[in-house]
Amino acid sequence: MSGHSKWATTKHKKAAIDAKRGKLFAKLIKNIEIAARLGGGDPDGNPTLYDAIVKAKKASMPADNIKRAVKRGSGEEAGGANYEEIVYEGYAPAGVGLIIECLTDNRNRAAADVRSTLSKGGGSLATTGSVSFNFERKGQIVVPSEGVDYDNLFEIAAEAGADDVADDGEVFTVITEPGDLVTVRKALQDAGIDYDSADLVQSPKNEVELSLEDARKVSKLIDNLDDLDDVQNIYSNWTASDEVMAQLDEE
Repeated sequence: MSGHSKWATTKHKKAAIDAKRGKLFAKLIKNIEIAARLGGGDPDGNPTLYDAIVKAKKASMPADNIKRAVKRGSGEEAGGANYEEIVYEGYAPAGVGLIIECLTDNRNRAAADVRSTLSKGGGSLATTGSVSFNFERKGQIVVPSEGVDYDNLFEIAAEAGADDVADDGEVFTVITEPGDLVTVRKALQDAGIDYDSADLVQSPKNEVELSLEDARKVSKLIDNLDDLDDVQNIYSNWTASDEVMAQLDEE
């Protein structure tokens, strides 16, 4: 998530924005379907489904799309695909580690697409465990910073069991242990604090600082991986100076 997630921007015209939106909706629908399949179609009794629905609503997905995805996932309505979760590990240029999480109904297609995209972007697939040892599973709650007092947020989150709260500019990022994610999220809700997303993520233990040239290459590769239909989430361990980030943001 480092670097890429904070600084990713939409830089193209409406057609490109609409295409990106369509891909985002497809990913969100998959999340809802698999959450409903694994934990049932009642969001009140299925925190994973609840958070998947919140994320979809924040992305302005129509309510009918959300309802149909829940019904397909829970088996109330036909048409739900039998998605398989697959995790690939890889390297981007400059030795940056990547964890690529896929939800796919075709394992061979997913593997071929990920391998080809990595290769074209100057990266490569890695053996299982060679990258993931440098990441740890964490809960992550993204809170828009507008109108939110950091100290108040930190106090509420810490009392509920959060590990840390990072100030990333336009958002605050609350970090928790995986088992504390729902408890902390509920504490924020009880305090009237709005949030954009609550997810389990792969957080890097150590980061690689990149030059502008390498940051461009890695950003482009991650964007190309993110465009693949089967790819749901990408985590990386790259970072860069404020100057480099600002230049990337302008391009």
